[in-house]
Amino acid sequence: MRSVQLDTWTAGPITGRDEKLSTIFELAKILATQQDLESMLSHFMACLIDTLEAAEAGVMMLYDASTEELVMKAGCGYDLALLKRLRIAPGEATCGVAFQTGEAQIYPTPEAVKKARSNLRPANRAIVGKATRGKQVQSAICVPLFTGDTKIGVLMLENQHRPYSFTPGDVAFLEAVADLIALSIENARLRKELQTTRSLEEANRLKAELISTLAHEMRTPLTSIKGYSTALLMEEATFSPETQQEFLQIIDEECTVLQDLIHDLLESSIIDAGLLKLEPQPVILPRLAQRVVDDMARRTRKHSFVVDFEGGVHGFPIVDADPRRIEQVLRNLIDNAIKYSPDGGLIVVRGEIQGDEIIVSVADQGVGIAPEHLNRLFEKFFRVKSGLGRHVVGSGLGLPIARTIVESHGGRIWAKSQLGEGSTLYFSLPLEGPSSQLTKQEEPQNE
Repeated sequence: MRSVQLDTWTAGPITGRDEKLSTIFELAKILATQQDLESMLSHFMACLIDTLEAAEAGVMMLYDASTEELVMKAGCGYDLALLKRLRIAPGEATCGVAFQTGEAQIYPTPEAVKKARSNLRPANRAIVGKATRGKQVQSAICVPLFTGDTKIGVLMLENQHRPYSFTPGDVAFLEAVADLIALSIENARLRKELQTTRSLEEANRLKAELISTLAHEMRTPLTSIKGYSTALLMEEATFSPETQQEFLQIIDEECTVLQDLIHDLLESSIIDAGLLKLEPQPVILPRLAQRVVDDMARRTRKHSFVVDFEGGVHGFPIVDADPRRIEQVLRNLIDNAIKYSPDGGLIVVRGEIQGDEIIVSVADQGVGIAPEHLNRLFEKFFRVKSGLGRHVVGSGLGLPIARTIVESHGGRIWAKSQLGEGSTLYFSLPLEGPSSQLTKQEEPQNE
């Protein structure tokens, strides 16, 4: 990186010492307060155009090593949507020359700018013409951006009204500005790398924790299955029909637990591989929800259930969705409600119409969820601490799977809860498909 002494630019011809110091101060404030790279670069460009009298327009281009071209990242004074399509090769036009040579380039007159742009490729020439709306640049200056000895981009400023707006005396100051910008880019890159590393570390930690949890979850039902089946096979032991039935019931329940764990793992793997496929068809949600509740109610004796859909079976809109996947979502939400209300209580499955979407909710009277856990409830590998004083069986993958299914339908999923007062989990589905217009006489046969 270039080293520039303060006294080399404090009295240059841009507009003087105060303006330059003001610009540096404003850029430093942006560097200190902005975290997002594109936002920071846009603020940098706006600051330069606002504080430097000679600068009326400009762009900042960064080098993309994968395509070996300069790409615009920020700009002022032109149609930026068009300029974002520019792909400038090293040596091409004003920015390309500054990048290729690694030296600041001044174009004091319209003729000098026109000559420098004479080697623009046809596609780029057309983009520049449209983006600038035919405005003729009177003078320009291009300064390369460095991090260490590596060129990373170019800063270009232009004046549209006066030739000789930029002079050699401006170079040292703008190189100092360029170094400050380059420093901010490098800091943003390092922050992103650090965040990525931390995210990977957290994901690996949670994944390791999940594997450990799943190993324990599987060991428990396997131990029960092995123990009771071995007891039933013992020739020297005799059990009453009632006891045999009890043992078989336990074995059946533990097999269901294992089946659910393996199913969640397979579903999670399918989602990770990007293989989740939906088969939408007209769905009568109240009927589907009642069927799921009837089945889940057989698994618990402590809970009572209510299914309440606005307008009932015939009045609730028919939606276009994958019935098997939406059933899976409901099962996961109801299963979660059962697990986290171990003392029983009422579980309410409700459906409402809100604008152009329907909202389905599952409410329980359980232990609730702490506020700090609500935002992470649907994250993969995240398990809420139950606060029950006992272990809650499950993979912890049910809610993340539900989230992916709902979002794949164009919906959203969220939760509301208070500790000790139960939880309500919601998901929405859009009402934009043709089936939402069906009347009760046109009801589909499938749920």
